[in-house]
Amino acid sequence: MKAVKCVLSVAWKVLAVLLTLVIIAGAVFMVKGYMLYSKTVKETPLAARVAELKERENYTQYGDLPQFYIDAVISVEDHRFNRHCGIDVIAIMRAAWNDIKSMSFAEGGSTITQQLAKNMYYTQEKKLERKTAEMFTAFALERNYEKEEIFELYVNSIYFGSGYYGIYDAAMGYFGKTPSRLSYYECAMLAGLPNAPSNYSPDTNPELAEQRLGQVLDRMVECGKITQSQASSIYAG
Repeated sequence: MKAVKCVLSVAWKVLAVLLTLVIIAGAVFMVKGYMLYSKTVKETPLAARVAELKERENYTQYGDLPQFYIDAVISVEDHRFNRHCGIDVIAIMRAAWNDIKSMSFAEGGSTITQQLAKNMYYTQEKKLERKTAEMFTAFALERNYEKEEIFELYVNSIYFGSGYYGIYDAAMGYFGKTPSRLSYYECAMLAGLPNAPSNYSPDTNPELAEQRLGQVLDRMVECGKITQSQASSIYAG
């Protein structure tokens, strides 16, 4: 019994030390991330970067996006988009647990706002310092812009594969249509591409693109945006 108590005591002490180290490391990365964020937005203020995005050729307004496309993107990318303040704590915790299990940074838990922040300022490099800076930038975006504008900026800045950046170029490039004229099938297809544009591009991997389309529709069913019957009908084309 005494030996068991001794082992438990040592275990608790080790756990306390590890927890302390995690807290210290977290604080260090928070400070580094904030410094990177501050330096970045000082060099190019948020308003200037947003204006730069809006000046791009064929920039598409939120009102010109089909509601089905909006629902599809939010369902598959960030279903709590309209409720969070820039980060999704639940998604981060889930991603962290999955990363721990896989011993990698395979899953990030990034919101649409965080992805926009990354597209505007940062690299794709999976570093905690960059992720923290991205988080502070997401908070700034949420403070200064409405959800609709954040979504609009996001779909105008993401890569859709096959050399297409932004929803307008993707809609015209893949389907020869402006975004407002996209069918449900085409909306769902485009909503799924940014997750892995090189893999899911219908130009290069039509079978994978179809699989991804099915995943988007399934997610929309889970989120209550469409029924299973509607999903099956849309998937059939």
